[in-house]
Amino acid sequence: QVQLMESGGGLVQAGGSLRLSCAASGSIFSGNAMGWYRQAPGKQRELVATITSGGSTNYADSVKGRFTISRDNARNTVSLQMNRLNPEDTAVYSCHLEWTTGWGVTVAYWGQGPQVTVSS
Repeated sequence: QVQLMESGGGLVQAGGSLRLSCAASGSIFSGNAMGWYRQAPGKQRELVATITSGGSTNYADSVKGRFTISRDNARNTVSLQMNRLNPEDTAVYSCHLEWTTGWGVTVAYWGQGPQVTVSS
């Protein structure tokens, strides 16, 4: 059983910074991708940033240059440093972990999601 334990989030003023962290535990395939998605009220969930075990990153255009994703493969952790936050970044941020098995099946896990609220 895989579990994702998230920390961070909270309330910050526009222009401020927050850091999210996520630790995965359980039986985890080493060749995986971890990342963060977010869902604002009344909107669909969207990708924020992902990072593979090899270090390849992908960011949503809206966060490029402001957010930085990083990971520690030995500890199965992923972090998201969020700078220059604006009210449009307000959402529930969920940690995500996935890998594809040798049979071509994608296995995915989600965290509960810390709330990030940015006041103007």
